[in-house]
Amino acid sequence: MRDVCNSGTLFVVGVATAIAVLIPQIVNLYLVIVYSNLAIMALFALSLAWVWGYGGILCFGQSAFFGLAAYVYAVSVINIGESTAPFLLAVLVPTVFAAVIGALMFYGRVSDIYFAIITLCVTLILYSLISSTAGPQFHIFAARLNGQNGISGFRPLNLPGRSDDVLGPVESFYVCMTFLIGCYVALKFLLSSRFGRVVVAVRENPVRAELLGYDTRWTRTFVFTIGAAIAGLAGALFAVWGTYVNPSLFDLRMAALVIIWVVVGGLGTLAGPMVGAVALQYLGNVLGKQQLANTGMIYGFLLIVFVMLVPQGVFPTMQRLISRWSLRRSQYEMKLLGDDISKGMQGR
Repeated sequence: MRDVCNSGTLFVVGVATAIAVLIPQIVNLYLVIVYSNLAIMALFALSLAWVWGYGGILCFGQSAFFGLAAYVYAVSVINIGESTAPFLLAVLVPTVFAAVIGALMFYGRVSDIYFAIITLCVTLILYSLISSTAGPQFHIFAARLNGQNGISGFRPLNLPGRSDDVLGPVESFYVCMTFLIGCYVALKFLLSSRFGRVVVAVRENPVRAELLGYDTRWTRTFVFTIGAAIAGLAGALFAVWGTYVNPSLFDLRMAALVIIWVVVGGLGTLAGPMVGAVALQYLGNVLGKQQLANTGMIYGFLLIVFVMLVPQGVFPTMQRLISRWSLRRSQYEMKLLGDDISKGMQGR
């Protein structure tokens, strides 16, 4: 519980809350829409920050859960006509899907490298399947999948049980920020609990944790499932945000982007990957408008630079520098205090 209420967590929550409150008051409607997307991508990065940073599970399938949730929402809301049940279904489907494939792999003792390869294959299989649905015969009841053209023009979020009260851009921004802050606090609470300590123990030494009596297979399956649920929540919000989904949500670029966000922000933290996602997405938006350079090339260059020069990521490096500065300052103050005491003793 102390980890939830420490200064760092309170600072992150305070900054995020201030952003949620102030942004709609100080920027125009277009920027509110842009910042909603940044909040969604931060939530997406948070899912892998949990799975990889604390669970020790390198997963290339976060984009699969993200895209699957987006498609489930789009198909469901077209058929149902109201957003509450489709939104819940969009989070539930990737969660159950992850629980099944996670249990199969972890209880099957699949090694970490093969786990990464299998999740990447799942992502590519979904991309191939969705891309091959261009014909009119590919539909789920009233919803046509449309292949590479994707699904567009479906209904955004409405108030639960009130299908006529559709949320506008400002209300959607509040929803995105609420889910982002809520998931961050929930994960911090989980990490401060006994289960969180078990998760870290399994990450550090799964053999020792198993010898101590912990079921590492169940623990890793549960961690993986929680990460998929958060990625699915981000995917559902993305579908609501743009009212458009297409197979690019499953492609290699999306799978690689979230990994880059986590590496740049800082593996082993929750706030770092969120900041990394926001910063790099904003950089991508600026570069896309200016057409100065290829965005993918810039991302690749940044990944190489950070892996070689700042391997721990921005957030942990900043924390380490601040800790060193505080230590040196306290040592300097102690030295001054000692000098003052010495002078006082000599004056006597």
